[in-house]
Amino acid sequence: MGGLFDDDDAHAGDLGTQSNNIPLADRLRPKSLSDIVGQDHLVREDGTIGRMIASGKLASMILWGPPGTGKTSLARLLAHQTDLHFKAISAVFSGVADLKKVFAEAEMHMQSGKATLLFVDEIHRFNRSQQDSFLPYVEKGTVVLVGATTENPSFELNAALLSRTQVLILNRLDSAALELLLAKAEALENSPLPLTVEAKQALIASADGDGRFLLNQAETLFSLGLDSPLDPARLAEILHRRMPVYDKDREGHYNLISALHKAMRGSDPQASLYYLARMLVAGEEPLYLLRRIVRFASEDIGMADPQALVQSLAAKDAYMFLGSPEGELAIVQACLYCATAPKSNAAYRAQKQAWKTAKQTGSLMPPQNILNAPTKLMKDIGYGEGYSYDHEADDGFSGDNYWPEEMQPEQFYAPVDRGFEHKIRERLEYWETLRAEKMG
Repeated sequence: MGGLFDDDDAHAGDLGTQSNNIPLADRLRPKSLSDIVGQDHLVREDGTIGRMIASGKLASMILWGPPGTGKTSLARLLAHQTDLHFKAISAVFSGVADLKKVFAEAEMHMQSGKATLLFVDEIHRFNRSQQDSFLPYVEKGTVVLVGATTENPSFELNAALLSRTQVLILNRLDSAALELLLAKAEALENSPLPLTVEAKQALIASADGDGRFLLNQAETLFSLGLDSPLDPARLAEILHRRMPVYDKDREGHYNLISALHKAMRGSDPQASLYYLARMLVAGEEPLYLLRRIVRFASEDIGMADPQALVQSLAAKDAYMFLGSPEGELAIVQACLYCATAPKSNAAYRAQKQAWKTAKQTGSLMPPQNILNAPTKLMKDIGYGEGYSYDHEADDGFSGDNYWPEEMQPEQFYAPVDRGFEHKIRERLEYWETLRAEKMG
């Protein structure tokens, strides 16, 4: 990886004379901060990196962003525009021995008064111990660390390392930024892309915010030597779409399931269906989504519509019976039912409060009158004595006390005035009135 930047000087020349073996994306690498597209919040004069370059003082940083947004290009420019010894490694190909060698080399350069800019690609691939090894060198200023990652640093990097770096977020490239990249490619090739206006928009959409992917697609189109522009249908036959960025155990997974849950909670069936589709199209395990929908039916709907849980479990049974893709319609049905159902988290709040009180009160005995007495001894000491059998009361309600004598009755479940819980609320009020009459 030490030669990662070795070809930069060649790039500084006339781009039109570059070898055909150099990929288009590489030939279009920015030569200055102003050439970087889609990251103005960082590279403009008043941006974080712009201010660092202007002051001549570079802080250690983590560049966090999706693939194809310019993390490596930005590291290249930082290397060129600072008076630091430069070293680049990839966490994919480096281990403990490589790190020791890098740090020893950095110490040697520091003795001559020159710190090292250490660029670490895919820094999240290093384990916790390897990440810890950076700490003393970053803290002493022996190395200025520039790490690049596609994963959420909060989850993947040590807190100690994060506290010694600035996390700079690179945005997913929007349509304007991708259009600008294509314009740069057309200028470099001195030729327009062989696409209709509609096909060019389809090409941009297919890149899903990934500039590198877009330029690779453009390079393929330039190489075809087409006589007439392609329309969207013909383009789709020739090129493939970029698969959505989605790892089942990474941040994208948690972001989308959070969006699905909150859209259902917000009673927006259209957005709920969109996020459900996003996850299924990206390859999410359908049973995982069903488990979350079942949980939602209890947590966010509960007794406001008890059928939500029934519908969700029925969807699970239907999916397991039919499989994909036929069974996915049952998941859609459950999602839409939950999104359109009346909402209440009264049962969820009741559970949390009841669990909390149970832990606080310990092993209090229930009142003796509601304890079974299967043995003579238990009857003799009062178990079951004075129990009122509710079905023998005229109104089917005894109004007895069921709480331990050492504690006051509490209210855990407070139904809302929505959906079926409106009826339950009326029932509770009725029983409370009866209880007050019987006790009074």
